[in-house]
Amino acid sequence: MSFSDYAPDESLVRRVAIEKNTPIVDLILKTIDELSGPGAARATLLGLCPVSEAAIRASIECAKFLNFPLFFVATLNQVDVDGGYTGLTQRDFVKLVRRECEEIGYRGPAIIALDHGGPWLKDRHVAERLGFEEAFERVKKSIEACISAGYDLLHIDTTVDIWSKRPSMDTVVERTVELIEHAEAFREEQGFPRLSYEVGTEEVHGGITSPRLFEEFIRKLKAKLRERGLESVWPCFIVGNVGTFLAPDNRFNPEKAKALVKIAGSYGLYVKGHYTDYVSNPEDYPKAGMGGANVGPELAHAEYEALEELDRLERILYRRGRIGNPSGIMRRLDEAIVRSGRWRKWLTEEERALSFEELAEDRRRWLLATGARYVLSTPEIRGARARLHDNLKAFGVRSEEVVASRLRDVIWKYVQAFNLKDLLHRLSGRLIEKV
Repeated sequence: MSFSDYAPDESLVRRVAIEKNTPIVDLILKTIDELSGPGAARATLLGLCPVSEAAIRASIECAKFLNFPLFFVATLNQVDVDGGYTGLTQRDFVKLVRRECEEIGYRGPAIIALDHGGPWLKDRHVAERLGFEEAFERVKKSIEACISAGYDLLHIDTTVDIWSKRPSMDTVVERTVELIEHAEAFREEQGFPRLSYEVGTEEVHGGITSPRLFEEFIRKLKAKLRERGLESVWPCFIVGNVGTFLAPDNRFNPEKAKALVKIAGSYGLYVKGHYTDYVSNPEDYPKAGMGGANVGPELAHAEYEALEELDRLERILYRRGRIGNPSGIMRRLDEAIVRSGRWRKWLTEEERALSFEELAEDRRRWLLATGARYVLSTPEIRGARARLHDNLKAFGVRSEEVVASRLRDVIWKYVQAFNLKDLLHRLSGRLIEKV
């Protein structure tokens, strides 16, 4: 197997990781530590969810022009053996990223990660009411597909159990280690490079949300890995509850984060934040020592608003008789989102008995904007979008560039706040010094 068979890029960072037999994400995090001496601003890695092909392309464009490591985090809802809601399998996804990087001219590391790999964290597992054994086996097959496609990091999250209100910490640890053990056995058998791992969750499952239980989870995980003969395997990331949740008034809790960062650091771990979307204080992540943070639904929101603006222009042209067959993109998009029913998973307890029409207007709009990710890749929306593009192109409006611009604005906000601009140059320089 050649280097290019499993690596989505041929960057210096990846080559050094392969030569040193070190997982690439581990290498980057440790090199960031070396660059974060007195007077130097720390960087926090930005995990970008591939909510659509437009978001994937905008992410790569930003990574190229702002010179930071590209880091995609894909859930099994988004990318999986069944195509997920993007229509991409793991192998399709890696090939798409590689192709887009080549076309755009990005030459840095393209890190591909599984996000929330665990039973019942894929909506289909819940909808089909899978039992533990079947859900677990499906996750194992998905993990195998990730490794075969060339993923670099696996987030193992076993904190959800639809048949148990809250699985015990011992159960979470046991299931986590079993999935890591399966991944390592498959990786070694297939001859793939070493992987980085991420464990835990920020959600209130598994009873690991307080600092005391957070540390207890780490100790038990370490003991269980040793018991299974996996002493050489240790995660780089542990997900911490840093006060964030998916809501428009999101805020990161730096004091809570610092406490978790201190605990995790004593065990050689970096804290990762999830649901970073819409946080009002992203600049506090690197100040608190956070290793990474993920963003996804906010990208879908930006794409939704861009399409809404384009739809408005198209309707003006239609009313003036300048076009004869409008796409109806927003009507189709809104109907498809509501029809999918997937917005229901984000309802509060007070809202669960309500129909979509009964929800407050601001809630409906927010659910539509963030829920757009579930249907943006469907044939219906792709078709409407192509018609929108053709209708507006005749009047000098480049619709896909409008969408890309909105997406880049969101990404730039986090790149700036996380001190990521030109990080790739600094990483490469440091690695060259050590070669």
